[in-house]
Amino acid sequence: MNITFRCDPALEGHLVRPCPARSALPAWLKAMPATAFSDLHGRDVRTVKQCPPFVDAMSHGFMMPLACDIRIADGLIDWDWDLPQPSIHNHPRAPVSFHSPAQTTGAPFHGPDQIVLKFNSFWTIELPDGWSLFATHPVNRLELPFRTVTGLIDSDRFHDIGIFFPALWVEPGFSGVLPKGTPIAQCFPVRREAIDLVFAPMSAEEATSYDAIGRAVLAEPGVYRRDFRVGPVKPGTTS
Repeated sequence: MNITFRCDPALEGHLVRPCPARSALPAWLKAMPATAFSDLHGRDVRTVKQCPPFVDAMSHGFMMPLACDIRIADGLIDWDWDLPQPSIHNHPRAPVSFHSPAQTTGAPFHGPDQIVLKFNSFWTIELPDGWSLFATHPVNRLELPFRTVTGLIDSDRFHDIGIFFPALWVEPGFSGVLPKGTPIAQCFPVRREAIDLVFAPMSAEEATSYDAIGRAVLAEPGVYRRDFRVGPVKPGTTS
């Protein structure tokens, strides 16, 4: 599958490119110990660093990056970005803008003081026919001071303008810099097709397999990784 990103020609060379999610794994994951002592078990247990589904979810798809450093202090957000004038009239120049809190009225995360950011995108995203783009908060990245709101965009048709990524600011007391390149949204293509839910009791063969795999999982680590996991497919990039 080709995912095509395009930018204003006047801005080429000034923008951070989207990147495969596997290349944007956080430092805390790399620094995590592989095992840790569990008071509950009375012994060392494996941490989520050794959980393939946990890591594979974080490695899936691609990341949209923050366009430049933004500074946050005393509830104010500003930036200093020497960006050329876009050649497209309606193209944004600011890395962020804002939604009115009224737009979340009735949602559980609504609040009169809730800041709702809008991370502006400087790239259009085109997918092949029949595919939509699932955009969400970077998976398992709860250390980030915002929460990107999840959305689904039919990017096989809507690809002539950049996508804006709304996000809730969840750390009112945050003071510091959110650096250029910070992942603001994790995205991956999903096929647009109807699904059918099929229910059935296990056959005798399936029940036997259930028992065998259950025993193996309890007896030794790494069964899923060794016998079932495909792992992230390494994407390529072309200019």
